Amino acid sequence: MDVVIGLGGNALASGTAAVDPVSLGFAASVIADTAVGNRVVVTHGNGPQVGLLAIRDASNPGSVSGLDVLGAETEAMIGYLLSTALSQVDEDLDVVSVLTRVIVEATDPAFEHPTKPIGPWVDQRTATGQATQLGWSFIQDGTRFRRVVASPEPQAVVEARAIEVLMSSRFVVVCDGGGGIPVIKGDKGWIGVEAVIDKDLSSALLAASLGADALLLLTDVDGVYTGFGTPEQQLLRHGRPQDLREYSFEAGSMGPKVEAACRFVEAGGQFAAIGALTQASELLKGAVGTRVDCTVGSPAWW
Repeated sequence: MDVVIGLGGNALASGTAAVDPVSLGFAASVIADTAVGNRVVVTHGNGPQVGLLAIRDASNPGSVSGLDVLGAETEAMIGYLLSTALSQVDEDLDVVSVLTRVIVEATDPAFEHPTKPIGPWVDQRTATGQATQLGWSFIQDGTRFRRVVASPEPQAVVEARAIEVLMSSRFVVVCDGGGGIPVIKGDKGWIGVEAVIDKDLSSALLAASLGADALLLLTDVDGVYTGFGTPEQQLLRHGRPQDLREYSFEAGSMGPKVEAACRFVEAGGQFAAIGALTQASELLKGAVGTRVDCTVGSPAWW
């Protein structure tokens, strides 16, 4: 089975630009287990890391990098660390990390309406100062503020064919980090742009491009819930894309994962599953989490 595993950036974050070694090691063991008998491609988030690197640059006048460059930097960093951790779990595992560019449209309205959160939460004074000095945009949650950036729709993955060749040769491929490096078509090739692509939507696009059988979106909760965090919350276990689309989910959390799962299945994938990193093997079997496929019949939420 060809499986694309999407790891959330928060699953690897430690509060610094470097990822947490314990979380990294656990993620590597999950990936290695999944690679037994399957061909595996791994994508990952980078929201915490790219935001922290942007703050690092902001404190050094004259060295501020664009989000495309910071995306590439974090993709390379996390790709290297994941590849190293995987080799420590299984030294016979063939692993390769691929810097991945993802095409977006220059006319995408997302560039005028930044919504993608990156980096740490900060206080009002810090947010006001960075907004004034750097022109950054922020969202507010109570007394906390977090930077938001443009998140255009992914259109195509430039390195998809290379990733497919590597996967076919049974390499575990770490790629599409942070949704990929956002690029637009220039007069002479691809040009990086100031944006961060949603990792889940990009992972679904890549998985469909590869003709993968399954898309696993691994996070820190055990599935998709209605009324999450309330006494009435209900785990949605199994259904078709049209069933899942009947519900509304928060754009900043579960919404993109649900949309990604639906898109992948609608594009021809066998199934997508959303659930906890700690339950990945059972998630692949359909024993836990939320599974989305095109099974004919009534929705089977239980």
